[in-house]
Amino acid sequence: MILDIDGTLLASNDAHAFAFKEAAATLGVEADLNQIRHLIGKGSDKLIPEAFGFEAESESGKKLDDLKGKIFRAHYLPSLLPTLGARPLLIRLRNDRKKLVVATSAGKEDVVALLQQAGVNDLIENSTSADEAESSKPDPDILEAALKKTGEEPRNAMMIGDTPYDVEAARRAGIPIIAVRCGGWKDRDLEGAVGAYEDPADILANYDRVFQG
Repeated sequence: MILDIDGTLLASNDAHAFAFKEAAATLGVEADLNQIRHLIGKGSDKLIPEAFGFEAESESGKKLDDLKGKIFRAHYLPSLLPTLGARPLLIRLRNDRKKLVVATSAGKEDVVALLQQAGVNDLIENSTSADEAESSKPDPDILEAALKKTGEEPRNAMMIGDTPYDVEAARRAGIPIIAVRCGGWKDRDLEGAVGAYEDPADILANYDRVFQG
């Protein structure tokens, strides 16, 4: 079971957008909050050029990404809450002997902190981050890296994610994906998922149908 974190296990998508907006303002860079929010789920390598007009690897891009991370970790992360049912769902999956692997566009240094804030760090067997992929979601690199770590084939995996970028990445990797709406996206945005549910609690409530139907 391949899991996204932001918006899927942790209600953090808005916080990431606000942190980018605040960092940009501090650096004197104009930014559209709605545009940034629409891109949350992509890695900084894609979000920064699309939202701000300069490359992530440029001096401006590196300054923005670094400041955004500091703002997010200091001012937003400590108050974030898990999505409804995140831990109970993962416990059920673990009890059913499913391997739980994280595949996120977040940086490696943030993965543990995000999982701890979501209250599920002790349940995760392995993780892959943007640092372990040449290109972030919606490219499939991070998911392919997750599969490589587990030694599993795509047909033996399933993903849970909350953005269109998760859906596209999973489809390109040949992995079925279950979508959750708690990240802020509508069903029409999540087209291509095998099913869409409100949150992890909703998946758990329909567990038998989702995983055995």
